[in-house]
Amino acid sequence: MKKKFRAVHHKTKYLFIWGLLLLVLTASTTSLALAHHSTTQFYVPPPNPGAKQQIAALTASGNRADAKLIREMIETPQAVWFTAGTPQSVQREVKATVQRAAGKHTVPVLVAYNIPFRDCAQFSAGGATTVSEYMAWIDGFAEGIGRHHAVVILEPDGLGIIPWYDPYGSADGTNSLEWCQPAEADATTAAAERFLMLNYAVDALKALPNVRVYLDGTHSGWLGSGDTAHRLVQAGVERADGFYLNVSNYQFTANLQHYGSWVSSCITYAATVNPGDFFGCPNQYWNGGPLPAKIAELLGEWTGVALSNYGEWSDDTDVPELNTSGINLRYANMLGGTEPTTHFVIDTSRNGVGPWQPPAGVYPDPQDWCNPPDRGLGLRPTAETGLDLVDAYLWVKIPGESDGACTRGLGPAGTTVDPEWGIVDPAAGQWFPEMALDLVHYANPPLVP
Repeated sequence: MKKKFRAVHHKTKYLFIWGLLLLVLTASTTSLALAHHSTTQFYVPPPNPGAKQQIAALTASGNRADAKLIREMIETPQAVWFTAGTPQSVQREVKATVQRAAGKHTVPVLVAYNIPFRDCAQFSAGGATTVSEYMAWIDGFAEGIGRHHAVVILEPDGLGIIPWYDPYGSADGTNSLEWCQPAEADATTAAAERFLMLNYAVDALKALPNVRVYLDGTHSGWLGSGDTAHRLVQAGVERADGFYLNVSNYQFTANLQHYGSWVSSCITYAATVNPGDFFGCPNQYWNGGPLPAKIAELLGEWTGVALSNYGEWSDDTDVPELNTSGINLRYANMLGGTEPTTHFVIDTSRNGVGPWQPPAGVYPDPQDWCNPPDRGLGLRPTAETGLDLVDAYLWVKIPGESDGACTRGLGPAGTTVDPEWGIVDPAAGQWFPEMALDLVHYANPPLVP
């Protein structure tokens, strides 16, 4: 599952009237309370065969240090992906996985990745061919879990890339169709069918007694928080356990924590405070400027900027493009005493050093989401996050597996050398030894073999 991260600068209107400005004198910025501690242990699945081959090759060459690092990486809890098959075959495969996890007294993280027009027919193309076929597949998936415990990551990219989707519903008087417009899909029904299938999957999985289900919340460098909140509500997030962020991407954990809290706040705001006003929610593409410290500054002009992905966001930084205090203040004022309640999980498998910033003007399409160099493993999987809205840090994307045959826009996939690696990259999901070594060498926190 490979991301096409075109950050959309959505039309967001912020009116700073006198009443809102005066609220600044008494309002405090949004804070995240401590979460309950958990003893949850996540499941370690069998590794990609390529990992074992790499460990053997490193050992044979005398490089035992790197062999130990790769072994430590694959012995860390990770998700199990289910991407194809019949209802009967996926039922068998899921059942085998949850039974193995139960035998080890661990909770498996299962990825359901088979929705029609998956990845909009790009590197991770595939999926079921009809709505009914997908629903039957989900039924098999759910039957495989049964009464076992599981966390389900439902359809990565399923809400970030929707075929024939207009996020504004032409309410702004324009045709705002997004880039995913497959000719094979019915343009009049494809988007509605996507939401229908996700709602069906949420209900089928939440009917099980011991399953937690999370929907696609994209990430802090992609959709605006209001747009994401709107899609999540249409997909049934209020009946799920929440949403997930950063699957198969590299965004900083700190930024995702802020972004997730904004998405959650926007869901609450647009559901209870000002129903339907999702696109009135503040987002990361204009921060309003740092929080003014004095009345003189308060009454002056707000000069905001878009937040940058290439640094960690906070309320107290002096760097304008990393400062989140204005956004957090606006949400605090918008919500009043109403608390956001929609939880989320974060994929930290490869975000230890944050996203890659491609060299400017070098590549026609830098594909910063696709096998970027010099990235590192992130926080280890845990349900002890210390944050009230963050249920867990998980390794959803399997670190060491390729994002696809990246070309940086220089030629066709599969035959074009990736100039960042000097080779033709492995296909999506195949083991990428060179990238695996980067991930363990740049791990943050470091791996201890």
